[in-house]
Amino acid sequence: MRSSLAPGIRLITSFSRDSWYRGFTLFLTFLFYTSYHLSRKPISIVKSELHRNCSTVIRPPNLNGTNNETWCDWAPFDQDNYQTLFGAVDNSFLVAYAIGMFISGIFGERVPLRYYLTTGMLLSGVFTCLFGLGFYWNIHSIWYYAFVQAMNGLVQTTGWPAVVACVGNWFGKGKRGFIMGVWNSHTSVGNILGSLIAGLFVSSAWGMSFIVPGVIIASTGVLCFFFLVERPEDVGCSPPQHHEDDEKEPLLQNSSSNEEIFSSPDQYNSISSEPDLEQTQAISFCGALRIPGVVEFSLCLLFAKLVSYTFLYWLPLYISNVAHFDPKAAGDMSTLFDVGGIVGGIVAGLVSDQIGGRAFTCCVMLIVAAPMLFLYNYIGQYSLATTIGMLLVCGALVNGPYALITTAVSADLGTHESLKGNSRALSTVTAIIDGTGSIGAALGPLLAGLISPTGWNNVFFMLITADILACLLLSRLVYKEVRGWCGHSPRQRGFKEI
Repeated sequence: MRSSLAPGIRLITSFSRDSWYRGFTLFLTFLFYTSYHLSRKPISIVKSELHRNCSTVIRPPNLNGTNNETWCDWAPFDQDNYQTLFGAVDNSFLVAYAIGMFISGIFGERVPLRYYLTTGMLLSGVFTCLFGLGFYWNIHSIWYYAFVQAMNGLVQTTGWPAVVACVGNWFGKGKRGFIMGVWNSHTSVGNILGSLIAGLFVSSAWGMSFIVPGVIIASTGVLCFFFLVERPEDVGCSPPQHHEDDEKEPLLQNSSSNEEIFSSPDQYNSISSEPDLEQTQAISFCGALRIPGVVEFSLCLLFAKLVSYTFLYWLPLYISNVAHFDPKAAGDMSTLFDVGGIVGGIVAGLVSDQIGGRAFTCCVMLIVAAPMLFLYNYIGQYSLATTIGMLLVCGALVNGPYALITTAVSADLGTHESLKGNSRALSTVTAIIDGTGSIGAALGPLLAGLISPTGWNNVFFMLITADILACLLLSRLVYKEVRGWCGHSPRQRGFKEI
């Protein structure tokens, strides 16, 4: 009798076969993109080790050389222009990432996702390890580190469009904001794990801070090859429900509890078996740009990601310089920003589901973030408690809109009703939005490297300006949402006509 079964077995059997496969796919894609971000983080931790204040370090008695100011630094980062060189290394990755992202989404809809992700993670592991091997090979050329980072940036573009497309094959429309906010915590989880792993080796052998994450992401690539299932049909599962012909709900309206998460499996068949059918043809780049809202959210993400990635690459060095923490402690402290980001992404998704406004939620968080960044710069280092509190708050406010736009908003736009049943657009739309955001991600660390020699105050003024611009770019969409709430048009979950 079923009542005699153990509670754990009853729990297992209470879920359908489809549910287990969907849960397994969600877990795998979470793990995959966690490893992507895990392998990006070490450079921000290692910066404070590559250029240190050598006057506070005990010099080994058998060390040759006469320069007492830079003996503990790693050339070529031992000169006064070290911040500019750090900016160049960062931008080698980020510019390549931004350029490659616009192309990656197109490939993500046309090639097998399992092979695409596996290749990307394996190559990313190779280039991440090559950066760390510079320590053991005693390489001191800025061109070597810039080239390795640029190549890593290119292969890392395989990650985001592919994991979103894969999840899009398995899940249909539903409470996108909250569920994808939870799923999107892989970004912050990866940053936290990357910081902690890099911090273990940064003071002893910084090369291992890259080699270990490189091995991890390569290992997840092997896992992807053996276990990723791209489509429900491949294992006999039922495809999720998407838009119906008689659907009258606005695009971003909250779905009933028995609906799926966010899209149809038809939209990401790698290579269509029936190319003559309109709904199976992948959307063009220009066609994706014409989807209402894509341009506005893309430009907003440009400035939001500028702020987020400046913190990602420069926060540990800022904490080390201003609060005088050692490299490991500064790296550990910087993880609090990502902890706040996890909460911010979930809260942003939940609130946007409840109030029915993606743009309004992003705008409010961006408005509040501006004064919080100002306060963090001026009072954030007064005490340990103040530092912890401000990092958590700033992380939530900065990463909340960033997470919402790259997940729920991208999914909403990629399944826009103007596509008339052709739902094979999510990977391209995601790539356009995240690619445009990646331009900001490249500009942020570059500007920080150029501005920081004039003082950290100016860096924060730059971040606050970018935050305000991101908010202004959403003003028209916010106006549309508010008008809907005030009765000028039927209340909408986000926007229907922009």
